Amino acid sequence: MQGEVSTPDLEGKVEYARFGQFMVFRGDGKVHQWVVRNSFYQDFDVERLSGAGMTEGDYRGPFQVDRDRVLHTPAFRRLQNKTQVFWSGEYDFYRTRLTHSLEVAQIGRSLCAWLLASTEGFGPDYTIDADLVEAICLSHDLGHPPFGHAGERSLNHFMVPYGGFEGNAQTLRLLTERIFSQRRSGMDPSRAFLDGVLKYKSGWSALKLASGKAPGNHFVYDEQSRYVDWVLGERSFPEELVPGKVRDGFKSVECQVMDWADDTAYCLNDLADSVRAGFLTESSVRSWAERSGAAVGEATPLGDLVRAIVRGRIDSFVGHRIGLYVKAASVVEEENFLSGVSNRYRYRISVSDETRRESEVFKKLAFEVVFLSPQLKQLEHKGSLMLRRLWELYHRRYVEGEPIDGQFFQLLPAEHAEEIGSAETACERARLVCDFLAGMTDGYAVRMYQRLFSPGFGSIGDLVG
Repeated sequence: MQGEVSTPDLEGKVEYARFGQFMVFRGDGKVHQWVVRNSFYQDFDVERLSGAGMTEGDYRGPFQVDRDRVLHTPAFRRLQNKTQVFWSGEYDFYRTRLTHSLEVAQIGRSLCAWLLASTEGFGPDYTIDADLVEAICLSHDLGHPPFGHAGERSLNHFMVPYGGFEGNAQTLRLLTERIFSQRRSGMDPSRAFLDGVLKYKSGWSALKLASGKAPGNHFVYDEQSRYVDWVLGERSFPEELVPGKVRDGFKSVECQVMDWADDTAYCLNDLADSVRAGFLTESSVRSWAERSGAAVGEATPLGDLVRAIVRGRIDSFVGHRIGLYVKAASVVEEENFLSGVSNRYRYRISVSDETRRESEVFKKLAFEVVFLSPQLKQLEHKGSLMLRRLWELYHRRYVEGEPIDGQFFQLLPAEHAEEIGSAETACERARLVCDFLAGMTDGYAVRMYQRLFSPGFGSIGDLVG
């Protein structure tokens, strides 16, 4: 992928096959391998944050390296116990952030295959890299805290004096500064990978200045502007790309693929979980359709959903719809201030209006019938309450540096307490406390709450985790 790659002479070789970026051939009793250039990407795209390019002799492509590094991080594993829709651990078959991320990655790879097959001018040596898209999809929820979006809103509320909290900004922080154990150095991502994860490129302070109030979501932390600058190759946004929704719409083609894969996954797969949980029934769907004025007859999306519920075929319904959503996507060329720099900005993803409207109907149904239900709101309140009490305690002890009942209790694991203690400002200490809370799984947050506030829970023999 980096630099010119010559093709060896295959004469006399008994067999050869291509695997992604690699061509492998056998002959003369040996196995040989070389990288096949995908000219969609240039040196600019594969450069890493450290300044490094491809490693000489690496048997993996740069985006395979990105994907593999993500898969082996504790932050990725923790997604198995973080809420998607229903609290993780409620029942074994409900989706978690981990299974959701895996499904998004599969849909993302399918989109790459479809776009390769259906786009004129695309071919094996000029196409959107599926490994890159998979890495982005696997990473897109890494920064989300326990208890789903309720946890995200709570942490953002606590962090208003310190520059806010946002799940996607936290993902960026993990990838660039926090993951990989004690080094706290990030994973040295490639430019194309980090850009693909950057759904939002507007700073917290810029949005606050524009609206007059602290933003609720869709921002990066002010100190992360250097990563946005690096992703853009130190180029400034044109004046017309003002902070907020306009700038948020400016995304690499791989980020757009991830976005549509994510939309597809949660508007369809979350429906399946809601059916199994008893929230979406024939009656509840029809009642909602009547209230909202949505059609629910033959050959309508809601009508198809109702029939699937009645027949007990919700999985078949979801699987069929995912295939339709993949094929509803196409690639359109466009010009912008980066289109001449990288092919990642030369193209955008277009989705048919009909499919977009259908997905919005399904998302609205799930939001109003499931997410706004008293059952889920009660769970959200409980999660927010636990996070608030933990934050108040940790903030007093580690950010303000005050004793608790006249004593300086050690309330955090030693490595976290030491790092927070070495921070020079209250803002830095608050961000590190927030890192600790955001990294908690649902189960760990509950256990820590019980350990600190429930007299009947825990003993001196408890493990920290």
